[in-house]
Parts: sequence; structure tokens; C-alpha cells
Amino acid sequence: MLTVQDIQKLTSLLATKEDVREIKEDVGGLRESLQGMIVATDNLTKVITDLRMEYAAISYQLKRHEEWIKQIATKAGVNLVF
Repeated sequence: MLTVQDIQKLTSLLATKEDVREIKEDVGGLRESLQGMIVATDNLTKVITDLRMEYAAISYQLKRHEEWIKQIATKAGVNLVF
């Protein structure tokens, strides 16, 4: 059988309603922070993807221009030094 002292010891170890409420508030704050970080990461991912696509387009255009310059130089008889 439990004594009053045993019950007091148990209640001092168990979480109170106030403790649970504080934990819920902390978890809610963490959830908001995590969602903000996820949104920021998604935005960065989009920017990086856009930059990669733009870089690929610029790289292709640069190669095309180099070929055109070589063709023009050949037809014009100009020796290009690379």
C-alpha cells in the first residue's frame, strides 16, 4: 500500500499540466522554426536550379559563338591564336 510520502515522491517526479503545456508551446515554436527553415531551403534550391539552367544555356551559347568566330576567321583568312 502506498503511503503519503510515496505519493508525494511520485507526484514530484511526474509532469504537471503546466509542464505539459510548456512542452507543447516549445514544440510549437520548434515546428514553426523548422517550417521556416524548410521554406528557406526550398527557395535556395529553386535559385540554385535556376542558376544551373542559366549557366547551361550560357555555356551552350558561348560554345556556339566560339564556333561561329572560328568559321568567320577561317573564311576571312585570319589566324586566331588560342
